[in-house]
Amino acid sequence: MKTLSLAVLLTSMALGSTVAAQDKDIDKVDKRLAESGTAFSEIMAVPDKGIPGSLLDKAECIVIIPGMVKGGFIVGGQGGKGAVSCRGANKSGWTAPAMVEMAGGSVGLQIGASATDVVMLVMDRKGMDSLLKDKFTIGGDASVAAGPVGRATTAETDAAMKAKILSYSRSRGAFAGVSLNGSTLKQDNDANKALYGKPMDATAIMTGTPSPAAAAPMLQALNKYSPAGK
Repeated sequence: MKTLSLAVLLTSMALGSTVAAQDKDIDKVDKRLAESGTAFSEIMAVPDKGIPGSLLDKAECIVIIPGMVKGGFIVGGQGGKGAVSCRGANKSGWTAPAMVEMAGGSVGLQIGASATDVVMLVMDRKGMDSLLKDKFTIGGDASVAAGPVGRATTAETDAAMKAKILSYSRSRGAFAGVSLNGSTLKQDNDANKALYGKPMDATAIMTGTPSPAAAAPMLQALNKYSPAGK
């Protein structure tokens, strides 16, 4: 009987530990989604320096990486975690977000570190298909260019017309910008599982999965600046 009681106690403790770990993971994902919504809203709110509405309305998907970190001495690296949402069928609104992570390396005279909010607009179906892969290289699998800012009339540039991905960044540290060529973007499977309660890939999430409550800050920001039907 004592052995049975001990086994029950150990099992209960293990389950409690697992639940606590899951709660912690969900809290991290919730925070990431909230920060993604805040970063996007703050970028869009800067007068005459936000992402042109005409380009945002044309985008098939949007990737938001809040607080991507870059730092090092001589050889530096960069990385961050965020979320991606795509257009629903017939421009019905933004889909439930899939969680992603970005990593890349760079070489140069780099001293210090910075945190940069990164937004990427995926402009066509081919770019979106690349994005939905388990992993792809920016600038390799899909061309990327710095996106124009300001009023919609500034959007008609060669970069905006040709690139499959337009990138925007807002630096909060020593670095003025961020280079994304050569960086890799991949699905964050652990975060997706924490958010949706089971293993799901980006394609499954963004083709009909209901949006969780935690996604509200990000989706509200997206719908404010580019609502359904745009």
